[in-house]
Amino acid sequence: MGFYTKEELKEIGFKSIGENVLISNKCSIYSPEKISIGNNVRIDDFCILSGNIKIGNYIHIAAYGAYYGAGGIEIHDFSTTSSRVTIYSQNDSYNGEAMTNPMIPEQYRKVSYGKVIIKKHSIIGASSIIFPGVTIEEGTAIGAMSLIKNSTEKWSIYIGVPAKKLKDRRKDSLELEKQFLKESIE
Repeated sequence: MGFYTKEELKEIGFKSIGENVLISNKCSIYSPEKISIGNNVRIDDFCILSGNIKIGNYIHIAAYGAYYGAGGIEIHDFSTTSSRVTIYSQNDSYNGEAMTNPMIPEQYRKVSYGKVIIKKHSIIGASSIIFPGVTIEEGTAIGAMSLIKNSTEKWSIYIGVPAKKLKDRRKDSLELEKQFLKESIE
């Protein structure tokens, strides 16, 4: 996998970009001036980043992820999205009351927008889909191939189509975060 150099990342024109950022040179980036990226971030091959996206620190976005940020996407620190995760922060109406697709003028469409927020220590399993307006609360784990239509509860595990809470999730990562950050400073 080839990553952009530090100089190439600056030339792309991100709103902001931190240190130790590894972005595959096979990643498609649209409207980089609307995208903020923190420190210690890795984005793998064939990802799509488009629109208003804010990525925190210590983040991994695995291959083939698609992040459509017209309504805004935030990914908070220590979170992970696995391969083929798709996040929609906007969506056409599917009920037939309007026309669909971006080649149709706005007055003929009915598009809903809603910021998607993925809070700290969350992990989204492979091929999962997140709909507009959803908040993935702190510490949430989403099982592979899940459809997230509603916001989650903190420190919970969700699976299914549509996703439902399976059980509570352990919070060991909070203590590990403290230890990691302490050791990183020393």
